[in-house]
Amino acid sequence: MPKKKTVKQKKQTVQKKIKPVITSKTMKTKTKRKPAQSKTVAPVKKAPSKKVNLREKKFQEIRKKLLAQKKSLLIGAIEAMNNELVGPTVFPDLGDQATAEMDRNFMLRLRGRERKLLKKIEEAIERIEQHIFGLCDKCGDEIAMRRLEARPVTTMCIECKILQEEEEKLREP
Repeated sequence: MPKKKTVKQKKQTVQKKIKPVITSKTMKTKTKRKPAQSKTVAPVKKAPSKKVNLREKKFQEIRKKLLAQKKSLLIGAIEAMNNELVGPTVFPDLGDQATAEMDRNFMLRLRGRERKLLKKIEEAIERIEQHIFGLCDKCGDEIAMRRLEARPVTTMCIECKILQEEEEKLREP
């Protein structure tokens, strides 16, 4: 049984096969390879499939949508903060003051949810850039494209998410 060659040995065998060739027209050195033997050269990698390319294109479209959503959320938050600061805080009627306070609390809860969504959007964009977007955090399988298009900030496939929600229901009294 033949011994496996190390990376260094493989590089040396490849370098031995490369010979410099000088052409008279350009006087530049070019390399010419001899036909490789199957034992000395690593196997040639296949070109990525069309499925991967289409999936990557979809990820870039999703990334654009996430960036647009992030921008609109930030603009909305700035407008809301400017409007809240301008409005009166003290009213002569207690009913009006209570209504204003309820509206303010409601807006603050919405802003809190939007802040959490912004964090998820940033994480999703980061996962796209790291090429780990579309993989389930729990099982490692690919998340269906339809799910990613519907909820691009998701980190779990539908099966794992269903299991998580069922576990949460069991924990509730």
